[in-house]
Amino acid sequence: MNRLVSFKSSSLSSRLSWTAARRFNSTVAPKPLEGIRVLELGQLIAGPFCGSILGYYGADVLILEPPKTGDPLRKWRHVDQDGESPWFRSLGRNKKSICIDLRTDQGRSLVKQLAQDVDVLIENFKPGTMEKWGLGPEDLYATNPSLIYTRISGYGQTGPYSKRPGFASVCEGMGGFRYVNAFPGQTPVRPNISLGDSLAGMHAALGVLLGLIGRNKLSSSTSTTRTGQVVDVAIYESMLNMMESVIPEYDRFQEIRQPSGSTVTGVVPTNTYPCKEGRYVIIGGNGDTIYKRLMTAIGREDLIGSEYETNAHRVKHQQLIDDAISEWTATKTPDQVLVELEKASVPAGKIYNAKDIVEDEHINARGMIETVTVGTSEEGHGWELKIPGMSPVLQTTPGETKWAGPDLGQNTDEVLKQSLGLSEKEIKALKDQGIINQ
Repeated sequence: MNRLVSFKSSSLSSRLSWTAARRFNSTVAPKPLEGIRVLELGQLIAGPFCGSILGYYGADVLILEPPKTGDPLRKWRHVDQDGESPWFRSLGRNKKSICIDLRTDQGRSLVKQLAQDVDVLIENFKPGTMEKWGLGPEDLYATNPSLIYTRISGYGQTGPYSKRPGFASVCEGMGGFRYVNAFPGQTPVRPNISLGDSLAGMHAALGVLLGLIGRNKLSSSTSTTRTGQVVDVAIYESMLNMMESVIPEYDRFQEIRQPSGSTVTGVVPTNTYPCKEGRYVIIGGNGDTIYKRLMTAIGREDLIGSEYETNAHRVKHQQLIDDAISEWTATKTPDQVLVELEKASVPAGKIYNAKDIVEDEHINARGMIETVTVGTSEEGHGWELKIPGMSPVLQTTPGETKWAGPDLGQNTDEVLKQSLGLSEKEIKALKDQGIINQ
């Protein structure tokens, strides 16, 4: 049963802005991806996050999972009282789940039939796996030439490293991110999230949209019958796309960007500064006029003048400037710092944990915390779960969460009947053989 979004009435919800209200009442207009059919064969994070984005903005997303076990993410980290991970309930939002065993010929035949009638296929298996199963692009384009075949892997589908297994943790290193994400002289640090996977999922969603636009253009041409194409996303390239000036600076000046801890090389002042109670604030005072306002606010007008006029000047005095700011912030709580710097129009903010995010007035007013009901009490569920909304906010055709991630194989019978026209007898035979199951 679909898990419909439920929004409690509360003092907070009564103060929601127009933006949040539009996000919550997003049935007033068609979704931008309404009518787009997606078959998701990925597992864990990268492929499923791509599917989540597409589903949030209206696509019909069908996730294919192995019988009995399902997506491993269902059991990752904390699991709820039903044995399912809240993470999966979030990442699997707006999707339908079917269980088919891809290790069997008949299972692969079913998937091939399903792929004939979709607009997008997403997969994040090791390169060559789909071809081994007879489900590669050339296998499917014969019957569905308009398919946007979206592939996510560690290193891409081509090149000398393409066959290597590639998790995000490893690819973040090759993409250059882990090298700069450290304090000088210390071990490179991994952020406590799978950043590479999520960025790859975002790049894949972008690739899908570009593929759909390209399909529309190609369809108006009489020179080709294949209007679909392969979208090839490499996790390491998704990280590399975020590396700003690292490559051109190396090329022109032979300079390798080094780890810089909580600062950014060559930009001053922008740092994390200590406050009372063991807390911290982030201050970005690196604009020339912003810097002057910051120094005035902290009572250090002596650090204003020709020696500090531009960023290039301030870089030479980074330690002096950061020490001056730290001395000021250390005497105040984060709230006191923010009050003073807001008066001076200096960008500053706290470092939020999950509790801070969920309770923040602005984040809630923007509709970025949604509440979804997981199942019903009759099914042994029926509790509410807070999950993050998705960005961007579209004012006329906004996205929405319609239901939480489904139970394993919840929609198998429905899909096989409606999409493939199978009878109850045929479905029972497939279950008896273990080809489909919940």
